Amino acid sequence: MSQQTITHKLSSVFSLIKQALRGDQQDYTTGSIRKAVLLLAVPMILEMSMESVFAVVDLYFVGHLPASSNAIQTVGLTESVLTIIYSLAIGISMAATALVARRIGEKKPDAAAHAGMQAIWVAVILTAVISISGFVFASDILRLMGADAETIREGTIYTRIMMGGSLVIMMLFLINGIFRGAGDASMAMKSLWIANICNIILCPLLINGLGPIPSFGIAGAAMATTIGRGVGVCYQLYHLFRGKGQVKIKEHHLKIDWPLVRSVINIAWSGTLQFIIGSCSWIFLSRLVAETGHSNASAAYQISIRILLFFLLPAWGMSNAAATLVGQNLGAKQPERAELSVIKTARYNTVFLIGVTLLFFVAADLIVSIFTRQPEVKALAITAIRILSLGYVFYGIGMVLINAFNGAGDTRTPTIINLIGFWAFQVPLAYLLAKVFQMGPKGVFIAIPISETVITLIAFIWFRKGKWKKVVV
Repeated sequence: MSQQTITHKLSSVFSLIKQALRGDQQDYTTGSIRKAVLLLAVPMILEMSMESVFAVVDLYFVGHLPASSNAIQTVGLTESVLTIIYSLAIGISMAATALVARRIGEKKPDAAAHAGMQAIWVAVILTAVISISGFVFASDILRLMGADAETIREGTIYTRIMMGGSLVIMMLFLINGIFRGAGDASMAMKSLWIANICNIILCPLLINGLGPIPSFGIAGAAMATTIGRGVGVCYQLYHLFRGKGQVKIKEHHLKIDWPLVRSVINIAWSGTLQFIIGSCSWIFLSRLVAETGHSNASAAYQISIRILLFFLLPAWGMSNAAATLVGQNLGAKQPERAELSVIKTARYNTVFLIGVTLLFFVAADLIVSIFTRQPEVKALAITAIRILSLGYVFYGIGMVLINAFNGAGDTRTPTIINLIGFWAFQVPLAYLLAKVFQMGPKGVFIAIPISETVITLIAFIWFRKGKWKKVVV
């Protein structure tokens, strides 16, 4: 291949990346699938990378506080409980993505905006109840998660702020789901970038204090994260109501449409359940690690999971491209193009995660050193990362397949897969290895990649059956 040809190809790739970041409107039901995946995946990867930065930034600054082991445990255990909020947010956002993408594929942008607004009403009502409950029962939540008395005493305020501010978590996920369904992945990316910039600036200021700004300690991390997400939501709402995208909510969309609300709920409840099933299994694993390895093992596990998610969320971003392509192409009556989009996205994800796996085996020590200085915690975290990374490729392929089902509006199939994979396999295996075979936290680490591999294999078999192509939303 000549240098001129290589230069031309690189120039074409960079041109596409610039186009993806600008957020130019595209019709993803025609033309090159490879180009469509790239245009959607680039901003979605950057969006998900920014979502992972929230937890990593908090963990970094909290990890440098005095008695950081308790602080890290608080952040980790609270994040484990917040995964239930994330599950609800993801469940409702996947309903919004499926409905909006289907209407956009049918060339009905006004109907897409109407569907998006009904999803917002569902989310607001639901989250109000959760926020109040989480604020009131924050210390009980930490106690239920197995935190010791000192961690509960120091960390209740952090948990209270994070749970009380769960509405902004919900809105950030949901509205970005609306943007993604419309193919406006760039806007979703920008929302997360703005939210993260605010969090990165505020986190050290509110944790450590500066000049007239008092030091809030671990509570400052929760304040910074909630404020940052709140700013991101304000940016989203401005563009959703006054922007120039395909989905623009107007006054007549604000009226509650009960039949459409029921459609949102019908898709969202099983989507939410699918992630709650997974989230509750992760909560169980967090508690199992805390019981068998105590605070050092719990801190190590939380660090390793945050690092794992930091690298997995970009892969999840790429899998979101599959959801949008599936929804829009099914709306355009092109099921074969939808299937081919999923296969190509899975291939790209596999290449990326092979590289991440190699990175973890070579540089685990260096990566973990960023987050903790405690030798016992560091050693356990390195072990956890290396074991967990063995399943990286299967995590990535599984995410693409699951998001393909969700993008089609078939949230029931992934729910069944998760129920089998997590609760009939992962949880019993982790308990068996950790307690019966007395492997402690290491047994929990080993159970994760094994079970994720099983889940991916089940999802692939179901995907090849093709029933998801016939779902009507």
